Amino acid sequence: MSEIAIIGAGISGLSAGQILQKDHNVVLFDRAQKPGGLVKCDRINGNLFHRVGGHVFNSRNPEVLDWFWNFFDRDNEFLKARRNAKILFQGKLIGYPLENYLHQLDKAFVSDVLDDFLSPDYQPRNPFTYDDFASFLSGNFGKTLYEAYFRPYNEKIWNRDLSEIPLGWLEGKLPMPNLKEMLLSNVVVQEESEMVHATFYYAKEGGSQFIADRLSQGLNIVYNAPVSGIVQKDGAYWIGDHGPFDSIVYTGDVRSLDQVFPHSASASQISADVRNLPSNGTSNIFCETDPGDISWLYLPDPAIKAHRIIYTGTFAPSNNQGTDRHTCVVEFSGQYSYEFMCEQIKSLPGNLKPLDWNYEPNSYIVHIDGTREKIDAAKATLKKDNIHLLGRFAEWEYYNMDKAIEASMALGKELS
Repeated sequence: MSEIAIIGAGISGLSAGQILQKDHNVVLFDRAQKPGGLVKCDRINGNLFHRVGGHVFNSRNPEVLDWFWNFFDRDNEFLKARRNAKILFQGKLIGYPLENYLHQLDKAFVSDVLDDFLSPDYQPRNPFTYDDFASFLSGNFGKTLYEAYFRPYNEKIWNRDLSEIPLGWLEGKLPMPNLKEMLLSNVVVQEESEMVHATFYYAKEGGSQFIADRLSQGLNIVYNAPVSGIVQKDGAYWIGDHGPFDSIVYTGDVRSLDQVFPHSASASQISADVRNLPSNGTSNIFCETDPGDISWLYLPDPAIKAHRIIYTGTFAPSNNQGTDRHTCVVEFSGQYSYEFMCEQIKSLPGNLKPLDWNYEPNSYIVHIDGTREKIDAAKATLKKDNIHLLGRFAEWEYYNMDKAIEASMALGKELS
C-alpha cells in the first residue's frame, strides 16, 4: 500500500482520490476552502451561482456511468433534462447546431450558403486532413457560414486566430457533420441527439457543488493549502509537514511545475518547455433573467463580447430560491470588469439583472502545434519520478466532468 498525495480537489482530484484510496493511503491538498475546482458553486441571496460556467453530467462510457452512480441516487437526487440550446443569430433564436437549422434562417442567407455548397470549389474532406481549425470550418461549412457564424463565435471563445489551432485536438469536442448530414437534418428537421450532452443529469439541490461535496466524503483533504516547494528526501516526497509520500498526483497547472517542485531539474525543464502554452480565463456575471426553457444560448455577434449564456436556473428549480424569476450565467472569454459586463448585458435578451460576478484566470486551455508532444514527453519524464499529471490543466486537455473521471479511472488502473 503506497502513500499518495493528490494536488487539487477538483473533479479530477476527487475522482482519483476515491479510486486510489481503495488500495493506497491518500491525502488531497487544495488551496480553496471547499472542494470543486472549476465546478464550484456558491449561494447568492439563495440563488445558485456556478462561478465558472455551468456544469452538468453525462457520459457515453458505461464504466464512467457505473462508477459515478455508485455515489449517487440517480432517481431521487438528480433531474434528467434534454439539452435545449439556441443561437442568437441575426436577431433570431435559431436551433443548435446552426447547420441543422438552416431552414430557420432568412431565405437570402440560406441561398448564399447553398451557393457555397454547390460551388465547384466546395471540396469538403475528412476533417482531420485539414491543417487547422480555420481551414476545417471554412472548408466544411463554406465561406458564408464561416464568416457569419463559425469564425466570430469561435474567435470569441478561444481568443486567438483559428488558423493557429490544430484540428486534431478538437476531435470529439465539436459536431463535425458532412454535407449529407447537414442537408438531411434540414430536410427532415432532425433534432440534435448525437452530442454527449443532448440529455444530461443535474443535481436537484446544489448543482455541481453537490457532486464535488459528495465525492469529497470519506477523503482526507487538507484545505487552505496552496502547494509549493515540495521536497524530495530519501526517495519520498514531503509537502510541508505532510509525508512521506511515494507518489504525487498533480492536477494543477503544468506550467507551474517548477514552483511546486523547485528542486527538480525535470520539473524546471518541463515548465520551460510548456510555459508559453496559451489558456483563457473567463469572466462570468450571474444574473436574474425572465423564465424560459432554454438551457444554453450561444452569441456569435462580434459586437457582443460574451460568447454564451448558461441558463442554470432552468436546470433545477432550487437554483432560483432567491428570486421569482430564473437565473443564468453570462460568460466572457478573457478578463472584463464588472462594470463592462453590466453594460454588455443590457443588449442581451431576458431583462437581465446582475447579482454577482467572478473572474477565473484559467478555465479554457488551448492547443497549438506541438502541444500534445510536449505534454506526452512531460508525462513520461515525471512518471519516472512517481509524479503523475491528471486533469484539464495538468494534461492540457479540455476535460468535461465525465472525461476527468475517465482519466482518473485510467490512472487508477495504472497505479493499482
